[in-house]
Amino acid sequence: MRNLRIFPLCVICLTSAFLLGCGGSSGHTSSTTTTTPTTQTIASPGANVASITVNGGPLGNYPDAAFVSVTVCVPGTATCQTVPDILVDTGSTGLRILSSVLTLPLPQQTTGGNPVVECFPFVSGYTWGPVQTADVEIASEKASSVPIQMIGTTTSVPSACSSLGASSDTLDTLGANGIVGVGLFAQDCALPSAPTCPSAANIYYECPSTTSCTAISATAAQQVQNPVSLFTTDNNGVIIELPAVSGGEQSTATGSLVFGIGTQANNALGSATVYSTNSIGNFTTTYSGTPYSASFIDSGSNGYFFLDNTTTGMAYCDVTSSAPQGDGFYCPTSTENLSATNQGVNGVSNSVGFSIADANTLFTTNDFALGDLGGPNPGAFDWGLPFFFGRNVFTGMPTATYPNGYWAY
Repeated sequence: MRNLRIFPLCVICLTSAFLLGCGGSSGHTSSTTTTTPTTQTIASPGANVASITVNGGPLGNYPDAAFVSVTVCVPGTATCQTVPDILVDTGSTGLRILSSVLTLPLPQQTTGGNPVVECFPFVSGYTWGPVQTADVEIASEKASSVPIQMIGTTTSVPSACSSLGASSDTLDTLGANGIVGVGLFAQDCALPSAPTCPSAANIYYECPSTTSCTAISATAAQQVQNPVSLFTTDNNGVIIELPAVSGGEQSTATGSLVFGIGTQANNALGSATVYSTNSIGNFTTTYSGTPYSASFIDSGSNGYFFLDNTTTGMAYCDVTSSAPQGDGFYCPTSTENLSATNQGVNGVSNSVGFSIADANTLFTTNDFALGDLGGPNPGAFDWGLPFFFGRNVFTGMPTATYPNGYWAY
């Protein structure tokens, strides 16, 4: 039996709905091309390259999730610990590690002398834990004094947090030793146009006791940070490079997490096409004639998630108490070959072909790299990890040309 988890774009969706609302239309004309996964070059090990593996994770039950090792140090010291099996997530921001696997005495972030604790919302639930400070190293890239979240604490979870859904504060519920969010933005709540995370967002809390926590505002500097943004160089984005999946599914896949875009010989945009995002990090995907303006590309989601609104419609998985694996996924009677069109705010559009297979059948195999796994999501098109197989996918942080960031592939 496999536990299945979905980590779609989180604070960009939830917090921005509070801050800015949704939107992002473009008056640009569009040009359309069609792309399909290809066999591409995977970057060799280097100072700005970390190996990533799709292998089921630390519990051997997590399909379509890419994992990397992260080294964490007490700030300014050589007291360090390397933590394996950290989920790579382009749909969130910041490093989050289970307190049960990280044993370092890291400095606690405080306000008014009281500990700061974060409730970080994912669509599948939340993580709750204190904000602490660490030096972070991935490959040979280093960031100093990074606010990170230590997942799990004895502090009581406020109702505004627990009401978000299930807790993901243990290895069993998270399925990973942590998450490294390498998404579009530098902070996990602030947006380029709204750098402070307001108390009404119920994300950051001051906890004077283990039973009392009050929501607070957090400046950009106080928030959990994207460690990439704090690297000395190679700090403007990442590339995820994964090989194509032979036959749709295979046991494992190994690729690279490359830091920086256009900063080294091994991270040039090359022939990749840029799709800029709106003020909350979304672009538009049109599927079966319906445009979804709140769409995104997210390595932390373990499938394609979209609403199949075609005439026939794909069947949802038949789930029973003895066979719950397919809950939340599609189970078509035969593999469906589909297409959708992505359009950036810059007007560039692109038709993408993809396939969806019977999830219940997929989960009976010993394969963890599944190129044709998908499930329902009515509000947006979530291009999860299957989209990354056979593509070099760029996640670009805001620039003068693209003030809200961009994806490219």
